[in-house]
Amino acid sequence: MKISQIEYFLPEHILTNEDLEKDFPEWSSEKILEKVGIAQRHITSSDETVLDMAVKSSEKIFKNFDKNNIDFILFCTQSPDYFLPTTACLLQEKLGLRKNIGALDFNLGCSGFVYGLALAEGLIAANIAKCVLLITAETYSKHIHRNDKANRSIFGDASASAIIEKSDSKKYKFCLGTDGGGAENLMVKKGAFRTDFIPNPNHEFSAEHLYMNGPEIFNFTIESIPNLVKETLEINELSMEDIDWFVFHQANSFMLNYLRKKTKIPAEKFYINMENVGNTVSATIPIALKNLSDEGKLQKGNKVLIAGFGVGYSWGATVLEI
Repeated sequence: MKISQIEYFLPEHILTNEDLEKDFPEWSSEKILEKVGIAQRHITSSDETVLDMAVKSSEKIFKNFDKNNIDFILFCTQSPDYFLPTTACLLQEKLGLRKNIGALDFNLGCSGFVYGLALAEGLIAANIAKCVLLITAETYSKHIHRNDKANRSIFGDASASAIIEKSDSKKYKFCLGTDGGGAENLMVKKGAFRTDFIPNPNHEFSAEHLYMNGPEIFNFTIESIPNLVKETLEINELSMEDIDWFVFHQANSFMLNYLRKKTKIPAEKFYINMENVGNTVSATIPIALKNLSDEGKLQKGNKVLIAGFGVGYSWGATVLEI
């Protein structure tokens, strides 16, 4: 399995720290940047959904890739246009892909890209597919109450599309985990977004809005992810020194730097790139990989350990060889 291409799309509207400072005068834009490492995030318009973004990120891919080679769509989102049908089926028609392909949605958050790669590798290994279009897209902004300054400062909307193809290169194992006992610490209890999402008319916090217990999410992360990194290295018979880059889910800079120090990852190998996009949930890792490549920091033969973690609780990691 190899990742042949990655492209991403960011909505036009930008929410800056200065904008947040107007809504929450007790916070300065500099304080927000210092606290979470984010200066701005892109936010979808009221009638813009994950389907719209997924089409745009995929069309960027198809400028340099023959879409007729696609034989499976994997679409990851937690904010679908409809409860049914699956967005992946709608994407087949919107993108003008062949009809003799497979297509499915899967509902995961910050671990979604890693799980998507695992699913794609399984499809390829079973000779069900040779070329998978993996898309991760999220509009968490639609879940967030206007007065929720913590979550508004963190989350942005985005879509990332990746081409996953069969390859003769070495296969690295995945390390995956789940703990549903933490589900209520990051949850939205109601809603779908194309037609029926109507926030509480009294502008009160309600079941349609995102609830996140930040301290519990932080505790889960620092307890689980260092061991995830260790297990991923061990099952692939690698050491920390064998890895050229570590690309984690871009949650927020405070958490990432804490994790890096706890896991004893050298700063020069640890990639953080979220200042201008924010936490885009399942799209953070492919966006980071794309930016890392565009900056000329990835070289052929480099090994990259990727790790996603969050809502579910759900976590996963593997190693990519460039």
